[in-house]
Amino acid sequence: MRITLLIHCPDQSGIISAVTGFIHSKGGNIVYLDQHVDEEAGVFFMRLQSEFDPDTMQFDVLDSEFKQQLAARYKMQYRFYPGEERPRMALFVSKYNHCLYDLLSRYHSGEMSVEIPFILSNHKDLKPIAEQFNIPYYHIPVNKETRQEAEKKQLELLLSARVDFIVLARYMQIVSPMIIDQYPNRIINIHHSFLPAFAGAKPYHAAFKRGVKIIGATSHYVTEELDAGPIIEQDVTAVSHAHSVKDMVAKGRDLEKIVLARAVQLHVDRKTMVYNNKTVIFS
Repeated sequence: MRITLLIHCPDQSGIISAVTGFIHSKGGNIVYLDQHVDEEAGVFFMRLQSEFDPDTMQFDVLDSEFKQQLAARYKMQYRFYPGEERPRMALFVSKYNHCLYDLLSRYHSGEMSVEIPFILSNHKDLKPIAEQFNIPYYHIPVNKETRQEAEKKQLELLLSARVDFIVLARYMQIVSPMIIDQYPNRIINIHHSFLPAFAGAKPYHAAFKRGVKIIGATSHYVTEELDAGPIIEQDVTAVSHAHSVKDMVAKGRDLEKIVLARAVQLHVDRKTMVYNNKTVIFS
């Protein structure tokens, strides 16, 4: 049985030795270890994977003894993740289908080790895609008058389906604190990287008029401050005077698919840690 351990705590001498010694004493074989120290904040981060005999390892006992023997002493925030655990991912979409198709294709091929209990949208347009992949699709319209009631319905669905995290696969609505507070650092968004220079409904047109030479995409965790959450993944591609607006939009959508898929995979693999609105991304 493979178990992943994530830790962050105040930095001090002896943490790695104490943790690896504990894992060894419980019969674990460490197969991966990466750590980082934020020297400015004085915070230590670590990701560790170890193999245990599934016939003798008791997960609850391991967690309890770690808490008693190490977590209190080093003031750790930590969590153990069983390797066989497949997180439950809800997909929120509107009308754009490129990110949805990409994630569902990766899921269907077995590339992405998740469960998808449902797809939720404020429009009906993408329901055929959900049916193609045999995934439940919920249509909950959202407008200024119904927003609060709509989000209550969304939250009921999320909780009843035991959703672990949410991916906004081009969901063109603002998510309120009602849901953000239930899923801190567990809502992943994707958008173009022209912000804040080219905001609005047609950023590619505005960027084209300025003659930009690169376009990009950013995936981040959602916070109450719009598009200002901890960044998980980014990428860029070059453009030139020879590219039309249509070319730039196509390149932008390709980047959005790739960057969002990378960000989701990092989250699923337990390779992200958030601290002070920044992320530590382990290799």
